[in-house]
Order: sequence, then structure tokens, then C-alpha cells
Amino acid sequence: MYLVDTSVWIDFFRARATPAVQRLKTLLQAGADVCITAQILQEILQGTRDDAQFDKYLRYFSSQPILHPQDLVGCAIAAARIYFDCRRRGLTVRSANDCLVAQAALEHDAVLLHDDTDFEHIAQVVTALRQVSG
Repeated sequence: MYLVDTSVWIDFFRARATPAVQRLKTLLQAGADVCITAQILQEILQGTRDDAQFDKYLRYFSSQPILHPQDLVGCAIAAARIYFDCRRRGLTVRSANDCLVAQAALEHDAVLLHDDTDFEHIAQVVTALRQVSG
């Protein structure tokens, strides 16, 4: 199972030829399990340019698997720990949402596909995080 981050979906919809987008295309063509989280859905929708695009993306992602935390409070605590541990090691994670996404990948044993240095920093501290950046 692959958890695909906002950073990849944005480039995918903008038809950018990045290694992460190519990997996503390969996964989709192969029928691999590709999923998102509620945070990723929020980030995608809040970045739309108009009502038509908002509705189009909402329809598409509403039909995709969404990973939910088994314990919402426990997930928030674990994500805060990720952020805290990175900061203690001198690694800046720019988005707390990325810690939630990383925790979801860990909790569901998903491979995180991204194009975001935050996840590279997180993976230096949380070695159990399975991630690829293209």
C-alpha cells in the first residue's frame, strides 16, 4: 500500500515530469493500492483554483481509500513526538501535517511516496518510516 503525499498529487495534476509523479503513474497503471489521508485531502482541496476544480478533485478523491488513525488522540501525540524528536536533532519539519501523514504511514504500514524534504528529515529520525521520493 502506498500513501501518496500532497507534494506528488500537485505535480501529478500539473503534469510535471518528476520522478515521484512517474512512480505514481506506474503505481496507478499497475492497480497498486494508492491512498491518502484526511490531511492530504484538505491540502489538495484548499489549493484548488475554482469551484469546478474543487468539485472535480473532491469527486476523484472521495472514491479513493483514505487512511484514518485508529486512535485520533494517540495519532496526534505520536505526530507531536515525531516533530519534537526531529527538532531535538536539529531537523526542521515545516509542516505539522507532515508529521500526521508520516504517523499514518507508520500506523498502516504504508510506503509514503512524496516529493518533500520534511519526510526526508522525518525518516532520519523515525527509521521505521518506509518512504520513497521518486
